[in-house]
Amino acid sequence: MGKGDKKTKRGKIHRGTFGNRRPRIKKRPSIEKKISVGHKATPK
Repeated sequence: MGKGDKKTKRGKIHRGTFGNRRPRIKKRPSIEKKISVGHKATPK
C-alpha cells in the first residue's frame, strides 16, 4: 500500500489520476456573484 497501489490516495497522486479516494476539487461560485458586487441599488 504505497505509491504503486492504484486504490490508495498516495497511489492516485503518484499516477496523477482521480477517483473515490482522490476526487477532483470542484470550483465553487465566487463570492462576488453571490452578493452581486457591481450591481448598484436603484434609488427610491
